[in-house]
Amino acid sequence: MVAYNPKSSKASEFINHEEILETIDYGRKNANNRDLIIDILNKAKKAKGLSHREAFVLLSCKEDDLNEEIFKLAKELKYKFYANRIVLFAPLYLSNYCVNGCSYCPYHGQNRTIPRRKLSQEEIREQVIALQDQGHKRLALEAGEDPVNNPLEYILESIHTIYNIKHKNGAIRRVNVNIAATTVENYRKLHEAEIGTYILFQETYNKENYENLHKFGPKSNYEYHTEAMDRAFEGGIDDLGLGVLYGLDSYEYEFIGQLMHAEHLEARFNVGPHTISVPRIQPADDIDPNDFDNSLSDEMFEKIVACIRVAAPYTGMIVSTRESEKVRSKLLDLGISQLSGGSKTSVGGYTENEEKGSDQFELSDNRTLDEVIDWLISKDHVPSFCTACYRMGRTGETFMGMVKKHGIGNICHPNALTTLEEYVMDYASEKTARDAEALIKRELMSIPNPDVRKSTEENLEKIRQGQRDLYI
Repeated sequence: MVAYNPKSSKASEFINHEEILETIDYGRKNANNRDLIIDILNKAKKAKGLSHREAFVLLSCKEDDLNEEIFKLAKELKYKFYANRIVLFAPLYLSNYCVNGCSYCPYHGQNRTIPRRKLSQEEIREQVIALQDQGHKRLALEAGEDPVNNPLEYILESIHTIYNIKHKNGAIRRVNVNIAATTVENYRKLHEAEIGTYILFQETYNKENYENLHKFGPKSNYEYHTEAMDRAFEGGIDDLGLGVLYGLDSYEYEFIGQLMHAEHLEARFNVGPHTISVPRIQPADDIDPNDFDNSLSDEMFEKIVACIRVAAPYTGMIVSTRESEKVRSKLLDLGISQLSGGSKTSVGGYTENEEKGSDQFELSDNRTLDEVIDWLISKDHVPSFCTACYRMGRTGETFMGMVKKHGIGNICHPNALTTLEEYVMDYASEKTARDAEALIKRELMSIPNPDVRKSTEENLEKIRQGQRDLYI
């Protein structure tokens, strides 16, 4: 039997199958153990995080009053570390050519019905200008794995193109990257290209199921894929984004695996994940979610988000337009700190040249970015396009250290207001502009440090006078 070791570099040891099964059994047996659950909640209130086993006991809890306490605590911790700011981004699909056999993704190599497309650099420019004209400042690049059509050189060239597109007052200030697992040397090249966060979804942490779902292609190697974050860190990337695709295996297995992966990064590199994503499988070309018998109710999905927030209070959490407005609304209070808006999941989807039928998955929230922003404001959230920390070198351990000391509020909150003012001046509809200005006026008064408040007021006025990209 392989021993569980969060400090190990071997996938079988830091994502340990036997430990996950034992944790599932332990959580189920203690689902009504009030004394244990209360003890774990008291520990969680110290805002230092929980182990995967402690978090799973909370997820398994069947005591209604204690479940209410879990949700209440998740809300408190979300506000404690991230307040009411919500960072906005959009995915940009570069290519859907792929050689892998992922049975849950329409890009899989044997799909003969999906139109294949790869953006040229000029087409990327058109897409980016369309995104800039919405108001976006932060993108997440997506591409299938294909060494011929999508080599790393293509990704690097695309990043360079994106960073050099200036249209009117628009600019993409941070490019996050979600591409296939690769080598330390390639991660070093991505780091040198000044990417933001490197994102890689595990899809499922269950090795046997993973191998059944990935019949061919480079991604079929479970160990190589699961150990990719370690190689990325060795290549200099210290902002890493984890994610599973809920619905491929039991939510219990995936929840525990996700937290074990986060524990591993903390144990080995002293830096937990910058973000944790929680997508659920959705319909797509030749993909039926009913083929995967691991459906997840909205209620349990909300509890998963709450328990991740309680277990990993420092970590940013992402929910995409896979989820409906109703679901996203509930998740914002429970732990989510980043949100996509005005998204397209097809190659070329942001211009009229969109190839129909090439979406990676169906969207459940089809609102424009402006509609999402006004919706956030109506719920007293502060939409943020801030990317200052990346450009100031506040990443990895430095960023996490600030978060743990509750220090990002004096930086992120003011910067969120200035980026929102930029949106008002350059892109907002009349109603959104009115609502945003009222929010900014209210939020200014909540900045506790008078010097920071004064600097923020000065930056806001400079933006109104035509300056851009001002931050603390």
